Amino acid sequence: MRRTSSPELAATGLSEDQQVSVCGAVKRAIVIGNGYAGAENQCIGLIRSLGLFDRHLYYSVDRPRGGIIRCLQWLPISICKRIYRFISSICAGFSINATGITDVFDAKQIAALARNTFDKNGPLLVVACGSDTISVASSIRRLAMENVFVVQVQHPRSCLERFDLVITPRHDYYSLTPEGKRQIPFFLRPWVTPHEPPGRNVFLTTGALHNVDASTLRKATLEWKDEFASLSKPLVVVNIGGPTRNCLYGVDLSKKLCGMLQSILWSCGSLKISFSRRTPKKVADIITGELSSNSKVYIWDGKDPNPHLGHLALADTFIITADSISMLSEACSTGKPVYVVGAEQCTWKFSDFQNTLRERGAVRPLTGKEDMREKWSYSPLNDNAEAARRVIQDLAKRGWKFEN
Repeated sequence: MRRTSSPELAATGLSEDQQVSVCGAVKRAIVIGNGYAGAENQCIGLIRSLGLFDRHLYYSVDRPRGGIIRCLQWLPISICKRIYRFISSICAGFSINATGITDVFDAKQIAALARNTFDKNGPLLVVACGSDTISVASSIRRLAMENVFVVQVQHPRSCLERFDLVITPRHDYYSLTPEGKRQIPFFLRPWVTPHEPPGRNVFLTTGALHNVDASTLRKATLEWKDEFASLSKPLVVVNIGGPTRNCLYGVDLSKKLCGMLQSILWSCGSLKISFSRRTPKKVADIITGELSSNSKVYIWDGKDPNPHLGHLALADTFIITADSISMLSEACSTGKPVYVVGAEQCTWKFSDFQNTLRERGAVRPLTGKEDMREKWSYSPLNDNAEAARRVIQDLAKRGWKFEN
């Protein structure tokens, strides 16, 4: 795990002149990420809603990589660490260089920080996201239970009592619904998690937490408005992800999407298309080949600064592939019209998430017959603020509160 900011910020969150000796005031946070922006932005979104964005320290859990470890990435990180150390000791004995393998240290440093600074600087909020962070976050709580409040974002699948609070989407419990149970063969049910309904320390959201709020959008508007000024309205943004195990699609859907986009271009002022890192090259090539020659269409080449936040701030309407819970959660938090492509390809909890958004009136399926000038409204997703309120409530039960 590597630290990527000043340790003084984690120890105090304030300058020496500003420090307040109030043990019950939470005025600092630590974010533990897994190296993936999608997971880490969920943590950042939560601490931003809690008012701790400028008083947090970021750590990244680095999974050992390289050599044979590269073939064992499906194993828990703790096991990978043991294998790494064993291989390293053998390589050292034979003077072999274990190139590409990075060590990961444990949670003792953060736990010691929380204990040693508690009297002066109060409790330490720890927010982690991603399966690789589970062992680190739970170890911090075990070692400094009286000095920390540990939030695990995304369902850890087992032993939820290791955390003070687990924040996870409602569809993670799809396997416990009547429909979910019908889809699981009897002999597989013992292996499908979670096994029990959400307990007292679980908070359910509609979508994924994210790093987008009113302040972020205002800043993005100022940053991108000049570049977008020449674009005709309405501005329609198309976000294309990539197939997942529970949301399969490929060339057929990309060709269908091209046809639908060409059918709605008459009602668009501008159409901006972005691909994600998961978008298959063949899908991107088909869409680029079919649409790039149209004067209304602008395709991000992946090289210039990422316009994603500018799109969220300045778009009038979104078209998003159904595979990306994060992109849909962000777009549906703006209250702007969101059309979904490929929802019929989704299964399991992805399908449940799509149903939830449709029932809220937050999304509609793209058919190719829409008039993009049409406006419609719904109650925007507000998962970040709702999750932050739950954190505040749980802290209050321990006699702790956030320092303004």
